[in-house]
Amino acid sequence: MEGEGPTMTTHPDLRPVAGRPPVTTHDELCQIGLHLFVNQGFDNTSVDDIALTAGISRRTFFRYYESKADVVWGDFDDALSGLKSNLHAIPRSVPLMDALRQAVVAFNALAPDQVAPHRARMQLILSVPALTARSSIRYAQWRAVIEEFAADRLSLPSDHLIPRSIGHTALGAALAAHEQWLQDESSDLSALLDLAFTALANGFKEVT
Repeated sequence: MEGEGPTMTTHPDLRPVAGRPPVTTHDELCQIGLHLFVNQGFDNTSVDDIALTAGISRRTFFRYYESKADVVWGDFDDALSGLKSNLHAIPRSVPLMDALRQAVVAFNALAPDQVAPHRARMQLILSVPALTARSSIRYAQWRAVIEEFAADRLSLPSDHLIPRSIGHTALGAALAAHEQWLQDESSDLSALLDLAFTALANGFKEVT
């Protein structure tokens, strides 16, 4: 996806940043990877490129990520833990679909300095064929969190049709909101997610 997506100004070349200690966190390594993917293309960026820019060895890189495709997703396991926490912090008195809406909006809330990196991440995920297989795995993990929560609320097995359907439709609503957000840079992701999940909760009855 060379030349597409927002411009990210951090780490403008493949040299280690002078005076900067080697990267030691998932997030920093992710930001470096996103910058390189946006500016020189995902397929044209190697693990060696990322490691060199970060000032670390290949061996150290693989302590954080199994592949360069995983870099796009950042520390996704930690993110999913945050989603679970958001869901279970919502009182059981809140209706199921309203709880999902609140949790997903909170999960995707972005500070101003996170907007460009997240836009770059989603542009890559939704447009680079080489990321499709890894994305399918991540989507399944995200759905599983939603399905387990729905199953618990409904006192059903997590592999029951209803929780599974809720997981798939919730993922569809989240992806649709992200696609709309990428198309319109003036739009607000939280507002789009809120609208999509509200419509989903209402069974699209109020859509005319």
